[in-house]
Amino acid sequence: MTTKAEWQRIPLIVSFPETAKYTETYGFAGNSGRVNLEGQLLRGAGAPSKTVYVFMHPTSTLQLLPMPTALADAGLHVLCAASRYPKNDTALIMEKVAIDLGKWLDYARGELGYEKVVLVGWSGGGSLSLFYQAQAENPTITHTPAGDEVNLVEVGLKPADGVIFIAAHLSRAETLTEWLDPSVLDELDPDLRDPEFDIYSPDCPHQPPYSAEFIQRFRAAQVARNRKITHWALDMLAELKRRGSFEQERAFVVHRTMCDVRWFDGTIDPNDRPIGKSYMGDPRTVNVGPVGLARFTTLRSWLSQWSYDLSNAKGPMNAALIKRSPVLQIENNADEAVPATHNPTIRAALATENKEYMTIPHATHYYLGQPELLKACIDRVIDWSRRQGLLS
Repeated sequence: MTTKAEWQRIPLIVSFPETAKYTETYGFAGNSGRVNLEGQLLRGAGAPSKTVYVFMHPTSTLQLLPMPTALADAGLHVLCAASRYPKNDTALIMEKVAIDLGKWLDYARGELGYEKVVLVGWSGGGSLSLFYQAQAENPTITHTPAGDEVNLVEVGLKPADGVIFIAAHLSRAETLTEWLDPSVLDELDPDLRDPEFDIYSPDCPHQPPYSAEFIQRFRAAQVARNRKITHWALDMLAELKRRGSFEQERAFVVHRTMCDVRWFDGTIDPNDRPIGKSYMGDPRTVNVGPVGLARFTTLRSWLSQWSYDLSNAKGPMNAALIKRSPVLQIENNADEAVPATHNPTIRAALATENKEYMTIPHATHYYLGQPELLKACIDRVIDWSRRQGLLS
């Protein structure tokens, strides 16, 4: 049983030298030769703990969300850690985010003095946590998909003592691919579309419920579009390198990235999710709006975080590399941001034998207006932590 505790927010800064040859951050951070990370420690005044729960999302800051604050309400110590790309994933490199997370874990154990560190991978932080833990247990990556050196073998990532995967999707690359609008025929002209796959158009010949044959072709067209962009990005990087000029990178727009047959057909991968809604609102509006996954990106960032074939941060691939760590996985069954197939896929891929799975019926992505369901989640986290020896 959890009880609400009084706690405080303590601002934190972690700073370390930037060794990468190519800098994609801007302003003071990009010019100082250092990486500067900001975070908040949520902890009770006069309530010591040997364990800290670390949240990191590749691009979001999480200190105001229900999950971290509910853990703090329950008396736990929570570190909400930002990467070097807070609220801006335009040029984000996942391999560098893994380094940032490692620096936070070192800081938690060293400067803050915690004996146990638990990674809480919420939403997009889920695949990040799996990526980090896989590379901490068995580091193999020395370069990004673009060929830039970001050496996770030599950086010395240290495994967390446990991982919680909650309300989380497979990865940014795989989720984007399942939401890419396959009707787009010309990346420079979003109005040029294939009417057969333009499911948001009233003139589309396919309407819900969709046939299995159409869904299969729709999914294949989504993957094909992702690969088309990937091939273009690789070719453009090679061309820039061939020119040998000052131009090393290029930004571009990816149109229509919120299109999924699941949004309007509840018979596909059924769960408790609302039909006709996405976590950002009406998917038909989000699909063509200025805010969306990968809407603004760069060649290197596309390859690292969005490429279906080349991203190193894909969830199932990394789950299969985690063999020693305890993992708690919590699926929210009405999650409007995480497709219903994603959590079972991670569950099947996890190599560790010490894994537990919990489904919370009717729970949404943010638990808005669902205090009882949020409490059920927090209670399970605490119970699991104690049974794993992570919390006294």
